[in-house]
Amino acid sequence: MGTFADGRPAAEVLAELTTLHAGDEPGRGRPGVANTFDSGSATVEDVAVRAFELYLHVNGLYPTSFPSVATLEHEVVAIVGEQLHAPPGAAGSWTSGGTESCLLAAKAARDARPDVARPRIVFARSAHAAWAKAAGYFGLDPFIVDIDPVTMTADVAAIERAIDDDTVLVVTSAPSYGHGVVDPIPEIAAICTRRGVRCHVDACIGGWVLPFAEQLGHPVPAWDFRVPGVDSISVDLHKYGYTPKGCSILLYRTASLRRTQYFVGSDWTGYPVVNPTMQSSKSGGLIAAAWAVLRHLGADGYRELVTRTLTATRELVDGVGEIPELRVLGTPAASLVAVSTNGVDFFAFLDELERLGWAVQPQLSQPNVPPTIHLTMTATHGPHVPDLLHALRTAARTAADREPLPTAEQLRAVDRLTALAAADGGVSPDALTELMAETGLLIDGRLAPVHALLDHLPPALREAVLLAFFEGLNPPL
Repeated sequence: MGTFADGRPAAEVLAELTTLHAGDEPGRGRPGVANTFDSGSATVEDVAVRAFELYLHVNGLYPTSFPSVATLEHEVVAIVGEQLHAPPGAAGSWTSGGTESCLLAAKAARDARPDVARPRIVFARSAHAAWAKAAGYFGLDPFIVDIDPVTMTADVAAIERAIDDDTVLVVTSAPSYGHGVVDPIPEIAAICTRRGVRCHVDACIGGWVLPFAEQLGHPVPAWDFRVPGVDSISVDLHKYGYTPKGCSILLYRTASLRRTQYFVGSDWTGYPVVNPTMQSSKSGGLIAAAWAVLRHLGADGYRELVTRTLTATRELVDGVGEIPELRVLGTPAASLVAVSTNGVDFFAFLDELERLGWAVQPQLSQPNVPPTIHLTMTATHGPHVPDLLHALRTAARTAADREPLPTAEQLRAVDRLTALAAADGGVSPDALTELMAETGLLIDGRLAPVHALLDHLPPALREAVLLAFFEGLNPPL
């Protein structure tokens, strides 16, 4: 890499970028089973790229200067609202992603109750970590309830007990990220109505699958605006809408519920600022690309994609059911599957799966919930399910003959990490790297031993180690 002062030919720059990108997931000619969403359609990619190029320099911050981008955003919100049965008078916003949608829903709920000094937000342990992030960002008191260890859904009675006079928001999932199940939303929303508390449905990852699954005749639990008491819903289009990252939609039952989402500022020397979202400048290209993809595919196109997605998911779930060493947790409502082990050390299984070249997303254990691998099925996975099932079966059976992870040597790192954190008030990236090398936690780049160690750590120490690890990926200059 030359110095920044050295301009380089475009072809050379793009060639270097291509080389860097070659190391990213997915690989081996198959779609990844986490973190990637691909419609498999060249025309979807083409229309998104061409729309983005057309709006490359358009800033969504200035709808009076670029009125077309305001029109595009309104039409995207309307399309999503129609599929989610939003009533007349509903309102929504385009955001940069699911986390921003969650943050804004929390902010709007907080700001609607200025009478509460320390507002409370209630959610199940299965709710996305974005809700804990929202609590931390906006000074909310998070009250986390456990989930049913069989269904993996939120405990309705526990949520009802958690609601107090300071509660401003209750969060439900449709489906949950970790296990792909839909919470008992009608029961929870009814409680919220009685108590006068906002109820949000986090449908970020599966909310663009459930409507079309229902239209295709699949059983779908009640979850959208047809449920009385549901006040707001978030849906990501950059997942199963197959639009570019990042595009999410946050909808409210009424425009008045959305009002406290806004920031308005005029007490400064510059122009009056009105922001419906956390961003000021925002990419007109992303809004245009999302609009173009939605209009290109239409409801028929999404029904076809969801058909392929659900077929692949059912084949996967049925196949795992035939592997004695594995089990699916909960009953997947859409396209997300959580797989754990039966009588086999989970992290040895994870390690064997990595050996076979499958990069999966591990989910660490929680109270009454075992560790799992998270599998995100999409429209392109169908042809690859047999290979995935073969890998799962092989990994599980090989792991049955292995010692558990972490090994006794690796477990000694727990004491070292505890001492490091106590002495330094945290864990530094350099100290973590040295410890991982000494204890063999990184073998051929495989992360299963690291996850196994994390699973043994108390939450505060686990988070300190995670911080050190990711700080190491972006070291000081």
